[in-house]
Amino acid sequence: MGDMLRRNKNLRRPRKSGTERRRREQTHRKRLAALGVPAEQLRTMDAKQLRAALKAKIKGRRPAA
Repeated sequence: MGDMLRRNKNLRRPRKSGTERRRREQTHRKRLAALGVPAEQLRTMDAKQLRAALKAKIKGRRPAA
């Protein structure tokens, strides 16, 4: 049981793969295109910009609860 106390679980957790990252980014691009962002603008955005734009678009479209 002493080994369990010393083990760092964070070293054993799965990491995100490049494939999963690219799939997420492609999904974000498709969602933004459906929300009306021009394809030319989407081509130049990086991952951070995609997430920020998606958050801004979704925030404005949410129904008041």
